[in-house]
Amino acid sequence: MANTVSDQGQFLRPLLYPGNPAGSVSTAHGLRSSTSVVPRSGTYGTMNMASRDVEKRPLVVMREELIPRSVKQARTRRVLLSVMWLFASLFVTGFVFHVLGIPSCPRSDIHEQLSPANGTYGHQVEGLHPTEPATLDLLKSQQKARQIQSSVTTSSAAAEKTVLRNFEVAPPVLMPYGPADSDGTTPIPAGSTQEACTVLLMRHDFAFSYGVPYIGDYTPPSCKFNRIVMNFTVVSEGRQYDRLALMYLGDTEVWRTSTAEPVAPPGIRWEYLKDMTEYLSLWQQKQKIIFDLGNLVNDKYTGIFNTTLTATFFYSDVATNAAPPSDLIIPISARQSANNAVSQFTLPTQNATNTISDFPLNARRAVFSISANGQGNEEFWWSNVLQSDTNAFSDTVGELPGYSPFREVQVLIDGQLAGVYWPFPVIFTGGVVPSLHRPIAGIEAFDLKEHEIDITPWLAVLTDGKPHEFTIRIAGINDTASSSSSGHNAVLTDHVNESWYVTGKIFIWTDSHSHSNSIGSNNNSNNDNKLPTIDGLTPLITLSSIRAPPSSSNSSTPESITYTTSVKRSFRVHSPLGTWTQTLSYTNKGLVSAQGYNQFNDMLISGSESSSSSSSSTNDYKTSYTFPLLANSTYSVSPQGNLSISGHLIQGKTVVVSGQMTFSDYDTVAFNGNGKSPRYKESRLETKKEGQAWYEQTGDGKNSTGSGDSKQVFRFGGVEAQGGRGEELYFRDVEARAGRVVRDVKRLGGKDVVGAAGYGEVGAAVTAGGDDDDAAGVFGGVPMVGGGGGDGVKRGGAMRMFLGRNRF
Repeated sequence: MANTVSDQGQFLRPLLYPGNPAGSVSTAHGLRSSTSVVPRSGTYGTMNMASRDVEKRPLVVMREELIPRSVKQARTRRVLLSVMWLFASLFVTGFVFHVLGIPSCPRSDIHEQLSPANGTYGHQVEGLHPTEPATLDLLKSQQKARQIQSSVTTSSAAAEKTVLRNFEVAPPVLMPYGPADSDGTTPIPAGSTQEACTVLLMRHDFAFSYGVPYIGDYTPPSCKFNRIVMNFTVVSEGRQYDRLALMYLGDTEVWRTSTAEPVAPPGIRWEYLKDMTEYLSLWQQKQKIIFDLGNLVNDKYTGIFNTTLTATFFYSDVATNAAPPSDLIIPISARQSANNAVSQFTLPTQNATNTISDFPLNARRAVFSISANGQGNEEFWWSNVLQSDTNAFSDTVGELPGYSPFREVQVLIDGQLAGVYWPFPVIFTGGVVPSLHRPIAGIEAFDLKEHEIDITPWLAVLTDGKPHEFTIRIAGINDTASSSSSGHNAVLTDHVNESWYVTGKIFIWTDSHSHSNSIGSNNNSNNDNKLPTIDGLTPLITLSSIRAPPSSSNSSTPESITYTTSVKRSFRVHSPLGTWTQTLSYTNKGLVSAQGYNQFNDMLISGSESSSSSSSSTNDYKTSYTFPLLANSTYSVSPQGNLSISGHLIQGKTVVVSGQMTFSDYDTVAFNGNGKSPRYKESRLETKKEGQAWYEQTGDGKNSTGSGDSKQVFRFGGVEAQGGRGEELYFRDVEARAGRVVRDVKRLGGKDVVGAAGYGEVGAAVTAGGDDDDAAGVFGGVPMVGGGGGDGVKRGGAMRMFLGRNRF
């Protein structure tokens, strides 16, 4: 049943959360309003004492007249001595606390309780007035305080349970004080003071929030800025699945993230810094903020997500590899912000198409970006089987998700293919086995990246003053027939399973010296002559599938299926205005064995893409990438109903980028330094994460236990513009066992970082589970769908149908 505010207050308690009023609770089931506290007036708590003072005054005067002067002086001396003793005691106590390193109790500062997005400077720095910009020293002191707070641990034999701090390893971002880790833990001062202002965009508790997003108003701050970095901080405790979250400015999606799965009290916490400079044109105007984080809370799923979202605005002359922020951004979305609703398209249910009739005639460059990921039976799309094999294990585990383990996101302009995106396989924090992702979250789990497609070659068509359709489509593979000579006949589909959440946007750079494009504005010419040349419309698809015979003569179910999927595509769009080229390769070797109870997938996506402009080489862009993934999972159910799950996951990502990238995700801007040209001409990212985990649950669903080990190595570097020498800019080698970091080696800007932010300490393992029967084990007893206690376990392949995929 739905919980009320009164019986859920315990889940809204702030956990190591600076600036959150103690004991703050949600307002209503809908949670539409922010939990921010409006500053109290100066008349708070006052009483009318005037009449009482008038009545008592004669008695007071009489008593003063009857007291001898010597008695008055003695009493005055005693008061003065008492005051002096009090100040001396406070000084000594403070000195002792300072020597012993004991932090003082934080005070509740009214400046930390600003109304959301009101344009004032809500720095959450103690003593800072909300109408004054932050200085470098203040921002650095805030970072230092966070590091001290997060590094305090208990070293006694019976260590107290501490908040589990999750994090995603990602490249540093540029802050006013210099480069900082994406989780805000390791700043390196840049040596120069830069003014900044921080605006509170949202403070909200997401509980009963399906279909009820947070709605807020944003007003640009008065400080000068050309860079924006958001900070998203979340705390939660109890049982809950991971949840997807989408943020919009009006109808335009600007960020997509997901949550960590919480644990029993004292819960879990994570923080992520996101560079939002590419949306500068939107931040310079008033906006409606829509933040959609669908969640469900009841007597079983108790985890509420207490969130705080801030944006830091500052001005920097630092050189950047990325293109300057675009002049205009056109959303390709459901456009529901006027109804206070989310604007993503849900495929295949909806038609993800917008007709744009006001495309600027003086556009000189245009880039289409895609935000897309699968949910439901498409969350583990990379483990799907061929369509012809979906019913192979219907007698044991049911129908399997099909349309192959290959997905292609397509962008169409007026029905013509303009570019494609082969998505990165994001594995959320509850995927496969939850302990694989605690405390090290999966790659892109907290920051789902967008993919850019240069549509500059289409500008001659788009600037003709006529309406044009933009469509996003998800394709899989359907093998409807097979032959012994050529294998499976396969074609791309125009739809897949439920569901994909997709949006797009068009970044447009305009020519300020012209009101129209010289080619596109010639409306007298035949429109067909303006169409770019398109090559590579059909990919090369190769499939195979082999079924092993049943292990028993009494069964018709095959013992296993071995299948392979291979796709290659060379795609090119060319016109007099520019060229967009993509060369992509995909392979996936899969095995579903034990009649559907075990699954193995070995997948590799690789690609290279480039854009070139006929007008200026400064608009050129080039990238290459590889996305390897190996997943091996098994599970079994005993006659008593006891469940056992184990998983081994290896995932990697390499990206090389040069030229005018639209997004700053792989930019070396945090290390370029000031100057007219960037220090590095190319950025390189390489990471590999590996983990093994197991999970067991009793048949009654009330007791569960499990553990996991994971490690990740991450490298980010740049190739110098002068001389071409490669240089390491960021390195991290982190390992966790049983939910606790045991090794964390970090280098930022070529400097070693030791024990940063509490991640580097090694101590006794701390169990994250609760004391009650339902919360036994390291997972805090997050329940499965259809189960009692246990974790929010989600599985790919055959496991999904057995455990169920309904998050409601």
